[in-house]
Amino acid sequence: MISLKDLEFLSALARHKHFARAAEDCGVSQPAFSMRIRKMENRLSAAIVRRGNRFQGFTPEGEALVRHARKIMDDVQVLEEEFRSAGGEVTGKLCLGVIPTAIAFAAKMTGPLRQKYPGVTLSIQAAASLKILHGLDNGIFDAGITYADGVPSDLMRVERLYEERYLLLAPKKMAPSNATSATWAEAAALPLSLLEPSMQNRRILDQVFAEAGLLPTVFAETSEFSASIVMAAQGIAATVVPELLVQSFGGIEGTVALPLQAPVLEKEVSLVSTVRDPGLSTVSALRATLNFDN
Repeated sequence: MISLKDLEFLSALARHKHFARAAEDCGVSQPAFSMRIRKMENRLSAAIVRRGNRFQGFTPEGEALVRHARKIMDDVQVLEEEFRSAGGEVTGKLCLGVIPTAIAFAAKMTGPLRQKYPGVTLSIQAAASLKILHGLDNGIFDAGITYADGVPSDLMRVERLYEERYLLLAPKKMAPSNATSATWAEAAALPLSLLEPSMQNRRILDQVFAEAGLLPTVFAETSEFSASIVMAAQGIAATVVPELLVQSFGGIEGTVALPLQAPVLEKEVSLVSTVRDPGLSTVSALRATLNFDN
């Protein structure tokens, strides 16, 4: 009989697509992990994994087993949370995938969540928007904060949080003099540090520059904002950041933050979660904290 431990190993392999990393995630050696997968195959009299020098994916039988494993593991997680919450207190870990532009928002909501549900531990993990959707699908994330664009609303619950607006964060010596705002053309003329091209925020900015016929001077690319903010504070480069991020710091010393206009750009950021019945109590706690109807 296939055990929950077997399904846990299989789910880990589906997440990591790498035997060594999946084994580390499960707390066993790689030979022990591989042996467990082999025993499952022997028990089912079918190959689960395509093998070569490295993991090459699942067989059709393996893909079917992974789908069942994910559903069973989801049901087990819901069952465990229901029992932990039977006394009326919601407890457990809530793993939240968050786009880099929304990290400040996620950090701010930690206080209200802890005050209302002290038994919930929030894990905030920065991730690209596509990785968040994949993480929701394969169980890495319980919920996500990401751009509403591109989220399949027929498969996911999408709930609007706020509109993301953008500022030019520039060293004082680079900022347009006596200005209360800046244009995208003025931003493009400065040495810029932006997120990597694989990040959706970068793709949004690139589209704005391209539609305006601008070719920005990007001399540094990062996976999150802290490096770009440090460059701005040290007078090395300017950057384009979400308004909420600058507000959360109360301003960045040595810099000027100017709203970007011509055009004024807004992007909807939403809480995204899978549609489950019953749902995870920790996700319900988060939705209640954010004043969404359950």
